[in-house]
Amino acid sequence: MALLSSLLLALVVFSCGPGGSLGCDLPPNHVLLSRENLVLLSRMSTISSFFCLKDRKDFRFPRTTVTGSQVQEALAISVLHEMLQQTFNLLLTEHPTPAWNTTLLDQLRRALHRQLEALDTCLVREMGKEGSALAMQGPTLALKRYFQGIRLYLKEKQYSDCAWEVVRVEVMRAFSSTRLLLKRLRNKDTDMESP
Repeated sequence: MALLSSLLLALVVFSCGPGGSLGCDLPPNHVLLSRENLVLLSRMSTISSFFCLKDRKDFRFPRTTVTGSQVQEALAISVLHEMLQQTFNLLLTEHPTPAWNTTLLDQLRRALHRQLEALDTCLVREMGKEGSALAMQGPTLALKRYFQGIRLYLKEKQYSDCAWEVVRVEVMRAFSSTRLLLKRLRNKDTDMESP
């Protein structure tokens, strides 16, 4: 349970923060939505991860590609957006486990959707006209492949309760890894503001 709490906290750190940290004014409720997502994710677990150890898999999160020093500010927004979008799509289309509370699942989907809407404006502003080209290469493309691997795993495991628990924990790990990118960008913003 302590590991789960740490991962949830990491997701808050990653997806929250000052509105201007990415050069984009996110709505004030963005932080509240992120906290809401964490609470919902933690409450969705109906099975102990311990019982699913045999189902664990290394999905090979593209940590270096996504959090590496070469990722620029506009691309960082794209990465955050892609993580949220792929998570939203996964929960919407991949037959989530019937063991999950459908009310909590619907609330999580709505919260992710609201965050995506807030990031859409930032994404367009930061990436401009070359946004669609940038979105199809590097870190964003690596994330799409990563989530495709998760979808294939779920299908192979026939969308079992344990498979969904493994995926839930994996998605939280992915979010915690990307917080390093946000931290680096925040430090960069702070360096630019100092004399």
